[in-house]
Amino acid sequence: MPELAEVEYFRRRWDVGVGQKIAEIKINAEKRIFRGNDLKTLQRLLPGAKLIGSEARGKQMLFRFSKRGWIGIHLGMTGELRPESAAFARGKHDHLVLRQARQSLVFSDARLFGRVRFHHGTGVPEWWSRLPPALTSADFTLERVQAFLQRRARSPLKAVLLQQEFFIGIGNWMADEILWRAKIHPRRLAGRVSEIESREVWKAIRFVCTGALKIVVKDYSDPPPSWLFRHRWEKGGRCPKDGTELDRATIGGRTTAWCPKCQPG
Repeated sequence: MPELAEVEYFRRRWDVGVGQKIAEIKINAEKRIFRGNDLKTLQRLLPGAKLIGSEARGKQMLFRFSKRGWIGIHLGMTGELRPESAAFARGKHDHLVLRQARQSLVFSDARLFGRVRFHHGTGVPEWWSRLPPALTSADFTLERVQAFLQRRARSPLKAVLLQQEFFIGIGNWMADEILWRAKIHPRRLAGRVSEIESREVWKAIRFVCTGALKIVVKDYSDPPPSWLFRHRWEKGGRCPKDGTELDRATIGGRTTAWCPKCQPG
């Protein structure tokens, strides 16, 4: 599933349409990614509306239009946004197409685990305003991290980092990278993380999120070899710091990699 930086990369692919009007909208209305929406209002409102701007938070995106229109997109596991030509012929998995004079803005999703949300109103949709703060924002404080870890005291730290109600945008590889940099074993219970260690987790989250946004968003590049990222996928992969072969196990329902030397049990 796309994580924080991958989502930001896809959001920016629709930037070519900012400031331009929607000439036509095409949707696969019967697909479950549109569940819960007023599709009649969506199809009536968007033609003639101008795409004003957008933002991403965690694994979700919000696109703002004139005429008080808002569209939220969650990519799910296989969703993607891309620009195509104005005369683009819609394919089987292209469930939302916003045609403009210069291009078409396309949301495709082969496995239909994504979601499109529509809101009509003057203010930001409630489902967006309820999201936790971005992990790179000033509101994502050490004190809030420590409080959340205590509320999940009996859960392995790896599993806690994957909980989107607070650590919004962190997925599997980012959680492994964070714990490797904080030098904490992924099975450590959240309630047994010391004050000093929680500070290291907070700092690692900020570093990994900021670094991923700089590296991945530019051209979908992988992080450099000095990161755990590249080695966690390799069979017999080794720690980039000390060369120790990585251990692996399923923790929090996800395949997890760690260095037994850097992150002792």
